[in-house]
Formats: sequence, C-alpha cells, structure tokens
Amino acid sequence: MIPAHAHPGHGGAGLFGTEAFGAVVAVAALTLVLAYLTAATRLRRRGDAWPRHRDASFAAGGAALAHAFVGTLPGGPFTAHMVQHLVVAMAAPLLMVLARPLTLVLRALPPGQARRALPAVAHSRPAAWLLFPPLAALLDIGGLWLLHRTPLLAAAHHRPLLGAAVHVHVLAAGLLFTFAVCRLDPVRHGWGLAWRGTTLLAAGWGHAVLARTLYAAPPPGTGFTADDVHTAARLMYYGGDLVEIALATVLAAQWYAATGRALRRRGPGAPEAAGQHAAGTPAGPRQTNRRLAHARGGRAVSRRA
Repeated sequence: MIPAHAHPGHGGAGLFGTEAFGAVVAVAALTLVLAYLTAATRLRRRGDAWPRHRDASFAAGGAALAHAFVGTLPGGPFTAHMVQHLVVAMAAPLLMVLARPLTLVLRALPPGQARRALPAVAHSRPAAWLLFPPLAALLDIGGLWLLHRTPLLAAAHHRPLLGAAVHVHVLAAGLLFTFAVCRLDPVRHGWGLAWRGTTLLAAGWGHAVLARTLYAAPPPGTGFTADDVHTAARLMYYGGDLVEIALATVLAAQWYAATGRALRRRGPGAPEAAGQHAAGTPAGPRQTNRRLAHARGGRAVSRRA
C-alpha cells in the first residue's frame, strides 16, 4: 500500500520511480528544448521563416515536463500525482506538438542519409497505423485506466523499474495521442477531422468517467486520505477538460482554414462547373458538337440539293 505521506513534489521523481530517473527525464527535456531553439535559430539565419511563438511553445512544454519530474508539486500525495499526470500526459505534449518539431527537423537537417531516413519513417505504414487516432486514444486512456483502476499504481511505487516504465508509457502515449489528434506535422496518412474529432470526444468521455470513479474510490492498494483523493479527482476532471478544449480549438482552426481554402479554389462559378464534371456531362463541348453536327447536316443537304 502506498503510504499517505508519499509526495511526488518532495520525492523528486513522483509518486513512483526514482529521483535519478526524474533527473534524467528533466535533463533530456531541457536538452530537447536547447536543440529545438538552436535549429530554429539556424533556420532564421539562413533566411527561412519560423514563427517565434513555436519556440515559446516548445520551451514551455519542455520546462513544464522537467518541473513535473524534479520540482515541488502542490497538494497531497495523490493530488500531486494528478498534477504530474496532467502536465506529463496532457499539457506538455500539447505545447510541444503545437511547435511542430518534426517539420522543424525536416527543414533543419542538411541533405544526407538522415534527411532521407526521417521522412521514410514518418511516411511508413507502421507509423500511419500507430497514428490512427482511435489506437492512439486506446493506448493513452486505456493506460490511465489500467494505472488507476488496478493495483499497478501501488506496485509501481515499490518497484523503481516498473515506475520508470509507467512514466515512459504515460509520456509517450500522451505525445502520440496529441500528435495524432492535432496532425500538424507531415505524416503518411492524414486522418480526417471526423476521425480525429470523434476520437477526441470519446477520449474526453473516458477521461472524465475515470475521474468520477476516482472520486468515488481511490486506486486499489493505496492509502490516500479522502480529501486528497477528492481533490485529485476534481483536478483530473476539470484539468482534463481544459486541455481537451485546447485540442478541440486546434481542430476547429484546421476546419476553418480548410473550408476557406476550398471556397477560394472554387471561385464564383465553380459550383456549377463542379456539378457538371461530377455528372460527366460537360455542357460546353456537347453544345459545340451539336452545332457542328447541325452545320455538317446543313452542308450535306446543300450538296445533295
């Protein structure tokens, strides 16, 4: 059973895992931020445009991720665990995905084998299926249910390797789900807005139901106080809503941009033309052919006369 005094904010690596693992993750996150900023700076120096708000978004995501693993988190042990979950699995992935890291790498890499290999991986069939939104949601939300509604959380607290593996899965699944829903970087299969929007709604429902069950009963094998569990459940419920609203805003912006592009391509008389092409009856050429046939018929009558 997890003791009630266990506290992620003071334990370094969270409710489960080790301080060394938390330090490794924090250093890796800050290194990624440094690499991102360096690549963006090089891009601008050679004359390419790269918005600075993407720099800020990626830096904020990396800093939040590092703080979640080595910083002091508020509340009781389970509340702090939930803060860590919201940052690691939801907020930090969203901030980092909005910065379009794959696009930056593809543009910053010099010509060579690495520049050819990365698009091949991004456009591969396994990557396409891994980014299938329902599958990404199952890995993300399904993992959270497994962690909180089975003795896995209590077991991970006592086994550092298992705790580290859980942390890696939570972060990777959060990044995968956010990447699949937002689809801002170039990948092989661009799943449509219907797929991504429906998946987001279903995932939000699963996250909210999990929060409600936690309000009613703590994770098996844990000894958190009732107030701590209730605060954590409310935080999970409303914090998850905020991040999901942000994801929905990204989808709405994409739909608005796509609709505007489609209207500009069509132009004023495009709907009629589109309808004729769709029916396979191009009015212009047919009328021309009829006039030619009529004229030929007239010339033939004249010759016979």
